Parts: sequence; C-alpha cells; structure tokens
Amino acid sequence: MKKSLLFTMLFLFCTAGVQNAFASSDIGWRSIGGDVGLVDPDNAGSTVGFGMFADLGTMATRLHLSPQLSYWSKSEGGFGVDASVSDISLTARGKYMFAVSSGSFQPYAGAGLGLHFVTAEVTIDDQVIGGFFIPGMSTSDTQTKLGLDLGGGFVTPLSAKTDLTGDVWYTAVEDVGNFQMTVGLAYKLGK
Repeated sequence: MKKSLLFTMLFLFCTAGVQNAFASSDIGWRSIGGDVGLVDPDNAGSTVGFGMFADLGTMATRLHLSPQLSYWSKSEGGFGVDASVSDISLTARGKYMFAVSSGSFQPYAGAGLGLHFVTAEVTIDDQVIGGFFIPGMSTSDTQTKLGLDLGGGFVTPLSAKTDLTGDVWYTAVEDVGNFQMTVGLAYKLGK
C-alpha cells in the first residue's frame, strides 16, 4: 500500500513538473542562419567547417532549442598515401540564455546530442620496391555515430532582422571528436 501511494505521489509530482515546463514553452521558428569556422579534429589537422542552424524558440524559461546541420572534411597525404575523413552531423542543442541587463549581448551555454555520418577514405599509390611492382589500392568506410556537444557562445544584434553569433563547441564522438570555433549570421523570422 505504501509503495503504491509513494509511486502515485511521485508520478503526480513529475507530471506537474512536465506540465509547468510545457506551459512556459514557446516552440516555433524564430530564426535561421549559417556559420563558418575552424574545426580541429582530435586525430587530424585543423580545417574549415560550415553549418546551418535554427532557433526554434524556448522549451522552458531561457532554454532554447537549436538544431544544427554541419559539415567538415580533412585530407592529408604523404609517401604515396592519401587519407581523408569527413563528417556530416545533425545535432539538437539546448542553449541556456543567461539573464543579462544588456539587450545587445546575449551569452549562452549549451549541450546537445547528434548523429554523425563519418566517411573515411585511404588511397595508396602504385609502388615499385626492390624491383617488384606493388599495385595501389583504395578503401573507404562510412559509419553513423552518436555524438555529445558541449559549448557556448553569444548572440548580438546587427540590425532589426539580423544577429551575429559566435560559438565555441566541443563534440565528443568516437574517432572524430573535435573542437569548433564558429561565427555566423542569423536571420529573424516573423515579427
């Protein structure tokens, strides 16, 4: 009897909390934009990355939902071997907007989960070693991986319809974790 009463009270408490969170939500298209920046993968040299993002409004007070579509690629070669890796990611990020007195600079911190479509390719050129001909070969692999994003940034208005964004994120994903610094423009939708 006590267990069922405790379970019922816990269920009602959680349900009330969820209802309060949804009551303060305001989901809808607020802005869309694009960004460009430096990507520094864990196992390769730095490269340039590109992305598109949106602000879908608030899930709770000061907590914005922001999907992100990003792409980067890096190629390196030497001694007859060329290797490349690329990552296309689709991430859902939650961004907590800090309360500030200035309306012209809005800092935030966030976290997110994403799917990473990682492709790796290696090409070895034909070689002659000790008079023996060794034919070249090429191989590639594509995998889908889950990643965790942690970071933050800022939003500041440039005009009534355009915002400047700056971000710093670390993406933890197997074999291709990376650090990103980006700058972007967001176009406000609606009002």
